[in-house]
Amino acid sequence: MELNRMIDHTLLKANATRAQIEKLCDEALEYNFASVCVNTCWVPLAHEKLAGSDVKTCCVVGFPLGAMMTEAKAAETRLAVEAGADEVDMVINVGWLLDGEYDAVRDDIAAVVKAADGKCVKVIIEACLLTDEQKVKACELSVDAGATFVKTSTGFSTGGATVADVALMRKTVGDRCLVKAAGGIHTADEARAMVEAGADRLGCSAGIQIMAGC
Repeated sequence: MELNRMIDHTLLKANATRAQIEKLCDEALEYNFASVCVNTCWVPLAHEKLAGSDVKTCCVVGFPLGAMMTEAKAAETRLAVEAGADEVDMVINVGWLLDGEYDAVRDDIAAVVKAADGKCVKVIIEACLLTDEQKVKACELSVDAGATFVKTSTGFSTGGATVADVALMRKTVGDRCLVKAAGGIHTADEARAMVEAGADRLGCSAGIQIMAGC
């Protein structure tokens, strides 16, 4: 697959404006990226701008902390899908995972998968906060809950995607799930390294810079 079709063109900052989201969509259409990834308030605008194209509308749910009630995550997911979201990137409850509350983590993910009603769900495990053993557990719980992807990072915590994390996640899920690398991918070489490690999708705010490097 061409690199552009692996990129979720992303803008998730709190101060993103309507004009910036419109520009993000225009760029995604120009480069034929896989999707644009936005906060849920921008889903209706992105869906309208991308209508009739191959570029999907992706959004983040429970972002960036993942520490809200499961019912709130599910409701946000349902509303986003109703507004036109094709893909949902949710954040796990990291604290529950660290406490060993695995059933709660799995149920949290499963509630979002159910609310997404067949749409693609990517589960952000926030790998920078986890040990390798915990990363493996988070991936296993995501697969069990019906996730389409496991994803490395929000890009808003202490670190982003690493080649080692992508490789570990790929090894863990095998062909049961896809892998998305996100956070800190700025160059074509970095993007290719993630793909070679096993990433199927890349979350990037530097998509145009990456494509220029190709």
